[in-house]
Amino acid sequence: MTQKRRNTGTGALIFIICLSASLVPFMGSALNLALPYINSDLSLDAVMSGWVPTSYMLSTAILQIPCARIADMIGRRKVFIWGVIVLTVFSVLSGFASTGTSLIIYRFLAGVGSAMMFGTSTAILTSSVPAEKRGKALGMVAAAVYFSLAAGPFIGGILTQYFNWHSIFFVSAALSLIVAVGGILIIKDDWKEDGKSTFDTVGAILFAVALSSLIYGFSELPHVSGFIFIGIGIVVILCFAVYEKKQEFPVFNIRVFLGNRVFRLSSLSALINYSATFAISFMLSLYLQYVRGLSPRDAGLILIVQSVVQAVASLKSGSLSDKMSATFLATLGMGIIAVGLVGLCFITETTNLYYLGGILILLGLGFGIFSSPNTNIIMSSVEKKHYGLASATMGTMRLTGQAFSMGIAIMAISIMIGNVKMSPALSSQFIGSMRITFVICLVLCLFGVYASSARDRKKKDV
Repeated sequence: MTQKRRNTGTGALIFIICLSASLVPFMGSALNLALPYINSDLSLDAVMSGWVPTSYMLSTAILQIPCARIADMIGRRKVFIWGVIVLTVFSVLSGFASTGTSLIIYRFLAGVGSAMMFGTSTAILTSSVPAEKRGKALGMVAAAVYFSLAAGPFIGGILTQYFNWHSIFFVSAALSLIVAVGGILIIKDDWKEDGKSTFDTVGAILFAVALSSLIYGFSELPHVSGFIFIGIGIVVILCFAVYEKKQEFPVFNIRVFLGNRVFRLSSLSALINYSATFAISFMLSLYLQYVRGLSPRDAGLILIVQSVVQAVASLKSGSLSDKMSATFLATLGMGIIAVGLVGLCFITETTNLYYLGGILILLGLGFGIFSSPNTNIIMSSVEKKHYGLASATMGTMRLTGQAFSMGIAIMAISIMIGNVKMSPALSSQFIGSMRITFVICLVLCLFGVYASSARDRKKKDV
């Protein structure tokens, strides 16, 4: 009876973590379909349009590791629940936004809540599930993410077409509220790993400045200011690494990162993977609506293909990563993504939509095979006391990669189109910006294949 009760409790906790993990991808993929309507209603140019998703990713990326450090000190449950509440509040305010500037600010502040939530969720799950079942549980979370990615374009397209884009935020806020209530009722333990230490404020500031400079610099390329900010970001990140190495209680334990080859290369693989893939749905949603003239609903029905395949593949690969080489699975997935990106480089204004669907299936298969095993490797490569660090590092790599990917897309749009409103008349220029984006992503993905495969070369260093 006790075992049955424990299994029920674990199952309910996994459900809450899965639902929390699905919130952001649902909103993000739904917003991609709604961007043309947001651009029109709020008079956003092509570059400012890119900052609607990027502002959220920026705040989540720079705050996730500091939030995980705070969670280690005061309790992961507290930080997780308050994060969901903050996300709920600013999702509602985003729904009421009447200007582009206010929407971007609210999205940035929603990212604060997301950082609190994502900096703790995987650590909570990993602490609650036995090691031999961890891959399966992580696969369920990944599947939830991809199902929400699949539902996002379809539901977002319907909400946008039959109601308005504001409704996406209100639906997301309602789901967030369910997670907050569920978290309060179901998550019992607080998992304090380091309650007697102090918070490294200087390290947190250095990390925020470095990451902000890098991400903003990418969005400003090819302008001179972009290179300046990237240079500042690189210098500050090096200063951050040197400073953290000397701290007794660092906000980011650089010694774990530098001393653990598997953890380091797996985190790098995640960064490269998201850098090479996140801009795909952003660019294709604009392509299908502006270039091919599809409605948000019909564009969503096409883009849903990739997410459905990702969900199914991640469920299977998560379970497989408990039984066979997770490194092989992750590397295979990255290689399949590279093949899909090659196919995207040849898209034109008249490309057969069945061809595009086939490419999306390939991309979904590759990403589904990569994600769960790579997460399993990261969380299994560190001691229990470092679960918070590993969870936050993985989340930061994901969000930083996504922000870099958006930076690549914004840069390509800036080069080919400039700061003007998107319209069907700019189809050929937009196709050019797509090609630039996909070629850069392909090169990154090839580097990712190497980083992923290099993990098993020195197995002793785990």
